[in-house]
Amino acid sequence: MAVTLDDKLVVAISSRALFNFEEENRVFEHDNDRAYVDLQRQRLDVPAAPGVAFSLVRKLLAFNTPEHQRVEVVLLSRNDPVSGMRVFRSCHAHGLPTIQRGVFTQGRDPFRYLRPLGAHLFLSANEADVREALHLGYPAARVVTESVQAGDSNPNEVRIAFDGDAVLFSDEAERVYQAEGLAAFQQHETDKAAQPLPDGPFKPLLAALHRLQSAGEAGGTGMRIRTALVTARSAPAHERAIRTLMDWNIAVDEAMFLGGLPKGEFLREFEPDFFFDDQTGHVTSAARHVPAGHVNSGISNPARVGGG
Repeated sequence: MAVTLDDKLVVAISSRALFNFEEENRVFEHDNDRAYVDLQRQRLDVPAAPGVAFSLVRKLLAFNTPEHQRVEVVLLSRNDPVSGMRVFRSCHAHGLPTIQRGVFTQGRDPFRYLRPLGAHLFLSANEADVREALHLGYPAARVVTESVQAGDSNPNEVRIAFDGDAVLFSDEAERVYQAEGLAAFQQHETDKAAQPLPDGPFKPLLAALHRLQSAGEAGGTGMRIRTALVTARSAPAHERAIRTLMDWNIAVDEAMFLGGLPKGEFLREFEPDFFFDDQTGHVTSAARHVPAGHVNSGISNPARVGGG
């Protein structure tokens, strides 16, 4: 029988998202790729420290049992194969031996491999790769490598927080807000309260997490998923967001309608393993308190040439 990942939640992740390679990356940026490879070769036996997305990955993998492998994490990196060997060794050193698949492209675009993987999420520190992955239709976020790392007070819960517009939902309403202001936005959402918002780029991930939660409850792993919607919306615009989730038949555990308040301190109390938002200001606020990623989609992120 052919090996397939079709029945799993598939997370593709870059080396810098999973481990702290910031010192090595500075060598790459200020020197050259040869110096970077030499440094990685010298450190083959030195496990890299956990990175921003490490907690998220470790907890998702805890949904696996010998009988049922429900989550697959695949390394998808611009690194060279020698550096890839250090990444795999670091995985083993930190208790992640089930990460066994990886694609290392030595500087070439890695996002084209998301299709054969059937990825439900792509996490990378490379903004251009994230933008292209979103363009191809895959949930993707640029990991803010300077983010505070997740705490350890909820070892049996994967906690994930999502922004609403341009992340879980489309940017339809955000476009009204930016073009016409808050009053027009509120009226638009009140008038369309019974009409579900179009899907945003992260709706497929939320649906996959919902399926994983159901499978985890049946599998007796002791792990569960707790999700939160953390949005700048406030009443009366809250109703359309809630009705949209009801139409999807997907529930979130918490919903925060903050009416423009800074999200960071609320996220600090929720303690997510990761937070996704499309607006850089919210991501910056969040990163002071929790692991955060920028979703380069929607009207707040006009297309740009190049990237890093």
